[in-house]
Amino acid sequence: MAKKNILVIEDNHAILDVITLILESEAFNVAGLNKGADFINHVQEFKPDVIIMDIMLPDVDGRTLLKELKDTQITQHIPVLMISARYNASNYALDGIEADGFMAKPFNIDELMDKIYALLRK
Repeated sequence: MAKKNILVIEDNHAILDVITLILESEAFNVAGLNKGADFINHVQEFKPDVIIMDIMLPDVDGRTLLKELKDTQITQHIPVLMISARYNASNYALDGIEADGFMAKPFNIDELMDKIYALLRK
Protein backbone atom coordinates (compact mmCIF):
# COMPACT_ATOMS: atom_id res chain seq x y z
CA MET A 1 0.00 0.00 0.00
CA ALA A 2 1.36 3.43 -0.94
CA LYS A 3 2.17 5.92 1.77
CA LYS A 4 -0.45 8.62 2.24
CA ASN A 5 0.50 12.29 1.98
CA ILE A 6 -0.43 14.75 4.71
CA LEU A 7 0.09 18.49 4.41
CA VAL A 8 0.36 20.37 7.71
CA ILE A 9 -0.05 24.16 7.78
CA GLU A 10 0.93 25.45 11.22
CA ASP A 11 2.81 28.65 12.10
CA ASN A 12 4.06 27.40 15.46
CA HIS A 13 7.30 25.59 14.57
CA ALA A 14 7.25 23.42 17.70
CA ILE A 15 3.73 22.17 17.00
CA LEU A 16 4.56 21.64 13.31
CA ASP A 17 7.66 19.63 14.28
CA VAL A 18 5.72 17.45 16.74
CA ILE A 19 2.90 16.74 14.29
CA THR A 20 5.43 15.96 11.55
CA LEU A 21 7.40 13.60 13.79
CA ILE A 22 4.25 11.75 14.88
CA LEU A 23 2.91 11.41 11.33
CA GLU A 24 6.26 10.25 9.97
CA SER A 25 6.44 7.64 12.75
CA GLU A 26 3.07 6.37 11.46
CA ALA A 27 4.61 6.02 7.96
CA PHE A 28 2.97 9.06 6.33
CA ASN A 29 4.71 11.36 3.87
CA VAL A 30 4.50 14.81 5.45
CA ALA A 31 4.99 18.29 4.06
CA GLY A 32 4.84 21.29 6.36
CA LEU A 33 4.12 24.95 5.75
CA ASN A 34 4.28 27.70 8.35
CA LYS A 35 2.24 30.23 6.37
CA GLY A 36 -0.43 30.24 3.70
CA ALA A 37 1.60 31.75 0.85
CA ASP A 38 1.28 29.70 -2.35
CA PHE A 39 -0.96 27.25 -0.51
CA ILE A 40 -2.81 25.99 -3.59
CA ASN A 41 0.46 25.52 -5.50
CA HIS A 42 1.82 23.37 -2.64
CA VAL A 43 -1.39 21.36 -2.56
CA GLN A 44 -1.31 20.76 -6.31
CA GLU A 45 2.36 19.70 -6.21
CA PHE A 46 2.27 17.52 -3.06
CA LYS A 47 -1.20 16.04 -3.68
CA PRO A 48 -2.11 15.50 -0.02
CA ASP A 49 -4.64 12.88 1.04
CA VAL A 50 -5.44 14.99 4.13
CA ILE A 51 -4.65 18.56 5.15
CA ILE A 52 -4.20 19.64 8.78
CA MET A 53 -4.53 23.41 8.96
CA ASP A 54 -4.29 25.97 11.73
CA ILE A 55 -7.02 28.62 11.54
CA MET A 56 -4.76 31.43 12.79
CA LEU A 57 -1.84 31.91 10.38
CA PRO A 58 0.44 34.97 10.19
CA ASP A 59 -0.28 35.93 6.59
CA VAL A 60 -3.81 34.67 5.88
CA ASP A 61 -6.71 33.24 7.85
CA GLY A 62 -7.07 29.46 7.58
CA ARG A 63 -10.75 29.92 6.71
CA THR A 64 -9.68 31.87 3.62
CA LEU A 65 -7.38 29.02 2.59
CA LEU A 66 -10.13 26.48 3.23
CA LYS A 67 -12.53 28.45 1.03
CA GLU A 68 -9.89 28.68 -1.72
CA LEU A 69 -9.28 24.92 -1.48
CA LYS A 70 -12.97 24.03 -1.61
CA ASP A 71 -13.63 26.50 -4.45
CA THR A 72 -10.89 24.93 -6.62
CA GLN A 73 -12.24 21.96 -8.54
CA ILE A 74 -9.07 19.85 -8.47
CA THR A 75 -8.59 20.27 -4.70
CA GLN A 76 -12.12 20.42 -3.29
CA HIS A 77 -12.20 16.68 -2.53
CA ILE A 78 -9.25 16.82 -0.08
CA PRO A 79 -10.39 16.41 3.55
CA VAL A 80 -9.29 19.18 5.91
CA LEU A 81 -8.84 18.97 9.67
CA MET A 82 -8.79 22.49 11.15
CA ILE A 83 -6.92 23.09 14.41
CA SER A 84 -6.96 26.17 16.62
CA ALA A 85 -6.12 27.39 20.09
CA ARG A 86 -8.69 30.19 19.91
CA TYR A 87 -11.70 28.29 18.70
CA ASN A 88 -13.68 25.48 20.17
CA ALA A 89 -16.14 23.14 18.52
CA SER A 90 -19.12 25.43 19.16
CA ASN A 91 -17.59 28.60 17.62
CA TYR A 92 -16.23 26.48 14.82
CA ALA A 93 -19.74 25.37 13.85
CA LEU A 94 -21.10 28.92 14.14
CA ASP A 95 -18.41 30.25 11.82
CA GLY A 96 -19.85 28.13 9.03
CA ILE A 97 -16.49 26.57 8.26
CA GLU A 98 -17.00 23.59 6.04
CA ALA A 99 -13.92 21.63 7.06
CA ASP A 100 -14.14 17.89 7.53
CA GLY A 101 -13.08 18.04 11.16
CA PHE A 102 -11.91 20.30 13.97
CA MET A 103 -9.57 19.98 16.95
CA ALA A 104 -8.87 22.51 19.66
CA LYS A 105 -5.28 23.01 20.83
CA PRO A 106 -3.78 21.54 22.86
CA PHE A 107 -4.93 18.23 21.45
CA ASN A 108 -4.43 14.61 22.34
CA ILE A 109 -2.15 12.77 19.90
CA ASP A 110 -4.35 9.65 19.90
CA GLU A 111 -7.40 11.77 19.06
CA LEU A 112 -5.46 13.48 16.26
CA MET A 113 -4.51 10.13 14.76
CA ASP A 114 -8.09 8.81 15.11
CA LYS A 115 -9.39 11.85 13.19
CA ILE A 116 -6.76 11.49 10.47
CA TYR A 117 -7.52 7.79 9.96
CA ALA A 118 -11.26 8.55 9.88
CA LEU A 119 -10.70 11.19 7.18
CA LEU A 120 -8.60 8.75 5.15
CA ARG A 121 -11.42 6.17 5.28
CA LYS A 122 -13.96 8.61 3.78
